[in-house]
Amino acid sequence: MTNEYNHKVIEQKWQEEWQKNPPYRSVDFSEKPKKYVLVMFPYPSGPLHMGHVRNYSIGDLIARYYRMKGFNVLHPIGYDAFGLPAENAAIEKGANPKDWTLSNIEIMRKQLKQLGISYDWEREVITCLPDYYKWGQWIFLKMYERGLAYRKKSPVNWCPKCETVLANEQVVNGKCWRCDSEVTTKNLEQWFLKITDYADRLLKDLELLQGWPLKVRTMQKNWIGKSEGAEVVFKVKETGEKVTVFTTRPDTLFGVTFFVLAPEHPLATDLSKMSGKEDQLRLLIEERQKIKFLDLEEGAFEKKGFFTGFHVINPVNNEEIPIWVSNYVLAEYGTGAVMGVPAHDQRDYDFAVKFGLPIRTVIAPENFEGDPSNFDVRNLGCAFEEYGIMINSDRFNGISSKEGIQKVTEYLESINAGRKAVSYRLRDWLISRQRYWGNPIPIIYCENCGIVPVPEEDLPVILPEPEKVDFTIKGVSPLASVEEFVNTRCPKCQGPAKRETDTMDTFICSSWYYLRYTSPDENDKAWDVEKAKYWMPVDQYIGGIEHAVLHLLYSRFFMKFFYDIGLVDQVEPFSNLLTQGMITKDGAKMSKSKGNVVSPEEMIEKYGADA
Repeated sequence: MTNEYNHKVIEQKWQEEWQKNPPYRSVDFSEKPKKYVLVMFPYPSGPLHMGHVRNYSIGDLIARYYRMKGFNVLHPIGYDAFGLPAENAAIEKGANPKDWTLSNIEIMRKQLKQLGISYDWEREVITCLPDYYKWGQWIFLKMYERGLAYRKKSPVNWCPKCETVLANEQVVNGKCWRCDSEVTTKNLEQWFLKITDYADRLLKDLELLQGWPLKVRTMQKNWIGKSEGAEVVFKVKETGEKVTVFTTRPDTLFGVTFFVLAPEHPLATDLSKMSGKEDQLRLLIEERQKIKFLDLEEGAFEKKGFFTGFHVINPVNNEEIPIWVSNYVLAEYGTGAVMGVPAHDQRDYDFAVKFGLPIRTVIAPENFEGDPSNFDVRNLGCAFEEYGIMINSDRFNGISSKEGIQKVTEYLESINAGRKAVSYRLRDWLISRQRYWGNPIPIIYCENCGIVPVPEEDLPVILPEPEKVDFTIKGVSPLASVEEFVNTRCPKCQGPAKRETDTMDTFICSSWYYLRYTSPDENDKAWDVEKAKYWMPVDQYIGGIEHAVLHLLYSRFFMKFFYDIGLVDQVEPFSNLLTQGMITKDGAKMSKSKGNVVSPEEMIEKYGADA
């Protein structure tokens, strides 16, 4: 014995012992009750800092507690190794993303072992290795088979610094969630996952998550954004084509004085061609792409538009309504078409005032003094957006607008011009990324056969070595520069074909990693179904609240899909969630990008791992 505790000698001794005889192995199908304790795995874009250490210490404490209580504990670790942070850091350092990432993993692994955290190291997962990303490609193909993965041209969020598209969830206050650059829009052909098919279940099943913070559940509820209303079918007078609008206020239908299409709406293209206004449409789209994302969301920009020369027929009163195209209607929200009710919607009001369009009041305040039919919003100088009494609305005059919502919807159904409907704020998940360091999308394009999925037996589609890639290429994925990768054969007709060169959003990797930990050595499937049934769900999950509508929402979507195809027997991945908060230094969140990190090595050297 010495008079002083020598942490360096003692810690080294025991870490060497643990290396020889791993003490924290998890046992599949033990007779002990199980606990699955998981901390969100790190991005290996640099060494760990004390912010990470706080997270992993919390997870370690909980895992050790349950072991001491007699539980069979699964407490694994891995690395979320694909994505922009690693690629950007590597390019800045003059390294390649693969070497940079794997060297950082070595450093992180050493740091975690220095800390003595009780991981089952035999279950380590690294998402940038083919034995892992093969199964991400397999999951994509399973979604493609069921119509949940699809490609379409649409306006997308574009980060000019990262030179890639972003999902809506990755735009925070109009800026890229990674680099804080102002986000603009582009019109591109991209791959999406149909998360909207799961919107209702994602919303309803929040009730199952009583072990989650209320704040996180509320954030997801608001992001999914369920709205009840009606779909209304308008008919183009000159062509007979039908176009549908979703509205939460069918009680205002008699106040429609114009009809507006998003510039990217297919009907806008058709009508502009027929009326010789293609140049105006092209200019509108080009100008729209320069508007910042946040300004688009909030309507804080100059509203522009033009009359197409065509009209729709209002189904409730047979009025001819002029069809306009305007930059204030977003193609990705609702149906990309809006019925203009300027008296009762402020954006419509502003547009009507600017272009001299009629404003017809059809809802009066319930407490209006005098005859409600005398109420005119033009005397207010703004739209009246509240509920009230219906006026100037034919047979519906005098009833409350809340009752009118139901009555007008029933009338639309009776004349086959609409129906009760639900809409969601949630948009489909845009997963295409124009970057090298990601999981290749397993799709081939053939002139004869069209879009062809890579056969399962040909997985994984291997990411080319970085030495073969031209990282200076702009506007498209660097993979497009690797001819031997791009040029291939069609699996159907064996003719010449091209590979998809976009890679998948890194959140694809983290949306199912918790399942891979249950059987990380599986070669023939993504995970062993029986082992997953034994270990899942995760009993305690620990990570940052910044992932509330990113990783946490995406993982819930994936888990429900896996349930639907019989790969799991749970519909939610994480029973309990702890959002641990931030470590700050110099008044800001500790992060490598801010350069304000404190290394755990300093603390270990001075005080030892236990402290």
